[in-house]
Amino acid sequence: MDDQLNDEALIKEVLQGGKEAFAFLVNRYKDRVYGLLRGMGAQQQDAQDLTQEAFIKAYRSLSSHHIERSFASWLYTIAANLLRDSWRRRQADISYGHNLNAHEHMECPEAMYLQMEKRLEIHDMLLGLSPQHRMVLLLRYTNDLSYEEIGVILDIPVSKVQNDLHRAKKKMKQLLKDKEVHVHEMLER
Repeated sequence: MDDQLNDEALIKEVLQGGKEAFAFLVNRYKDRVYGLLRGMGAQQQDAQDLTQEAFIKAYRSLSSHHIERSFASWLYTIAANLLRDSWRRRQADISYGHNLNAHEHMECPEAMYLQMEKRLEIHDMLLGLSPQHRMVLLLRYTNDLSYEEIGVILDIPVSKVQNDLHRAKKKMKQLLKDKEVHVHEMLER
């Protein structure tokens, strides 16, 4: 709730000509928007470009944002729509990149390798989901959005959000189970 109040104050300041306040909003949300776009399937460079474009569009349209509504949800909607528009223009699927925060600080190379392996496994499992299920899952668990906010962003009813989230989690569990069976079979050879 504190972020919401701070967002409202910052938006009011921007609307009164305080451009510096928008920099605070950018710093607060840039990683989340980037993560959302990557999670939706944007390649690294595309996600960077679209993140920047989302903030430019948000700045230009800030006066149309309803202050009583979540700025984050509004911004995520802009970013998601920009990515969809990009896909339509290209007429092709955008695949996930394999660079998943390789710059994290780890104490030893083994720990760094294991962390990267875990991320790649999760990445591969996410690719096993439909784009809709992947999006719902990422919005819920990486951006901590409510069902209602996800519904607004994806323009679907809350009941569909709940259903898609349930199916996505069920599919992830099945993919994990299949992976464990595969590893077990390999070890028995």
